Amino acid sequence: MSDTHNTRLNGVARGVVMILGLTGLLMAINQTFGLKLFGFYPLGNAFLYYLIGIFLAAALLCYPARAADTDRLPWYDWGLAAAALGCAGYLGLNGLRMTQEGWEFFAPVEATLVATLTILLVLEGVRRCGGWAIFTVALVFGLYPLYAGHMPGFLWSNPFALDETIRAHVMGAESIIGVPMQVVANLIIGFVVFGIALTITGGGEFFMNFATALMGRSRGGPAKVAVVSSAFMGSLSGSAVSNILTTGTITIPAMRRSGYSREYAAAVEACSSTGGTLMPPVMGAVAFIMASFLGVSYAEVMIAALLPAILFYLALLLQVDHYAARKGLKGMRPEEIPRVLDTLKQGWPYLLSLVVLIYMLLVMRLESYAPYYATLVLLAISLFRRRQRLSLAKGLDFLYRLAHGIGNLVAVLAGIGLVVGGLSYTGVAGSFSRELLLYAGGSIPLMLAAGAVTSFVLGMGMTVSACYIFLSILLAPALVGAGLDPLGSHLFILYWGMLSYITPPVALAAITAAGVAGANNTRTSLHAVRLGGVLFVLPFLFVLNPALILQGPLDRILLSSLTALTAIWLVAAAMEGYLYRVGTIGWLPRLLLLLAASLLIYPEWRSDLIGLALLGGGYLWLAGPFRRRAPLTGVSEKPRAG
Repeated sequence: MSDTHNTRLNGVARGVVMILGLTGLLMAINQTFGLKLFGFYPLGNAFLYYLIGIFLAAALLCYPARAADTDRLPWYDWGLAAAALGCAGYLGLNGLRMTQEGWEFFAPVEATLVATLTILLVLEGVRRCGGWAIFTVALVFGLYPLYAGHMPGFLWSNPFALDETIRAHVMGAESIIGVPMQVVANLIIGFVVFGIALTITGGGEFFMNFATALMGRSRGGPAKVAVVSSAFMGSLSGSAVSNILTTGTITIPAMRRSGYSREYAAAVEACSSTGGTLMPPVMGAVAFIMASFLGVSYAEVMIAALLPAILFYLALLLQVDHYAARKGLKGMRPEEIPRVLDTLKQGWPYLLSLVVLIYMLLVMRLESYAPYYATLVLLAISLFRRRQRLSLAKGLDFLYRLAHGIGNLVAVLAGIGLVVGGLSYTGVAGSFSRELLLYAGGSIPLMLAAGAVTSFVLGMGMTVSACYIFLSILLAPALVGAGLDPLGSHLFILYWGMLSYITPPVALAAITAAGVAGANNTRTSLHAVRLGGVLFVLPFLFVLNPALILQGPLDRILLSSLTALTAIWLVAAAMEGYLYRVGTIGWLPRLLLLLAASLLIYPEWRSDLIGLALLGGGYLWLAGPFRRRAPLTGVSEKPRAG
């Protein structure tokens, strides 16, 4: 479900949510740095139970059970929040005993009852925060151990009794407190803190001004500003929808004033914000989960994701530039564009904090500590700068946003933990991957096609994190078993799961942007599909050619980057019907460009040569001495300069 209005949480209720946010933050800092504040230092699973209770309670207060409760907080939500805290308190206090006595298999009756209530609260939390689709998936797969003995073939497993299933999910190490929740507790909270600190101290305004100073003067400037600013902000927030609701309220009206249609402006913002989840240094929560599943550092995931994200945003810039050239759109007015130096003078603390973050991630490899130190640097500098200073009101808003954002994440990932647990305890996940590999007959194209369709379909009803976690268990092992790069395979799933944000019928990002622009949802989604068309191509590029995720020798990486960039340029030109130094082109040249791009995409030098030859021949045909004789090109006799 979407965020609730502020009218739901006023007075005492909002204060309680802030206290929960502060408590969760202090607990995370205490655990990360080993401070042992007041002698408190919960070990292992106890820490995870406490965090789940705190932020699940916050989620139950922030998100309504039904639409009628959007503007009010009914009494039963207080009861559910208290129950979440009570269950977590019991489980946390008995965490050590739980491990020593094996409560996962045999537990006291009261412990099983508390575990039952915990599962019900988790299901309600995931329903409120993730919607009915994720709730259904969590329920079906969470209960899978109960009916696994009745399933056919490779889906069969020894069944569990109801009490065994409940204990395994709550007290076992692979379900509710499994890898996703461990990643939230140990990594993600710090990065959420950093992102919120940037926002409330004015980071959004700085990145918007910086993007305007860089891109505002060029043709179609407002659209390029939207692309660059969304790349900056999306990389720090990791949320497409929240990015649209912040930067989009500024960029979409600016695009409208420059001559862009409502639908096209909304589509640009939707695609730009969607790509933010893929853009380092922060990306989204799913990147941290990916690192844990792969057993690699987050820095490795960040480095691997860098070039594909850059290629995606370059493709967007090329497309909006082609569109502006074809439509004759201009840049922004000089008085609307700030000077670069003035902008940097105002915003250098944000860049410095980012440098600290990246240095600690890539050089020092201190992933747990990096966001806290970067936040400390930013807040320390802001004390001496009036416009960026953290006031009491901003501090309270910070705590509310923290509780709200982490609460949503904890509720959804706890529910997805039931899916992970159900598949892990029955062993069906491994069987599914083996059978999929067997049915595909080792055919990599068939495996990738199946993976793309599956990721896309599941992405329509689930969050990116939920979709990725589900498929990383079922599908990724099969892709790796077919001989594909592990990191490339996991990124492939992530990219295709995200496509539902801009693709009908769901198109959550496109619909959100359309709401901001007052545009038609369907037309906005179709524009977004065309603009984000490169997202359909990129996953195949890097999964077939690991050089594009910066793996392999330097010369191979450079050559692959060059051919990929050329292919993306050709796709952008074909999508928008405009070619540099030629002008507007018709359908036949566009097909030729797509064919050349397809040949360049395939990682083999002969296909690259043929693709480049087609490109050269196309330019001779369209812009060279033979141009006047070329039929059916749809090109005007006087080329428009690129």
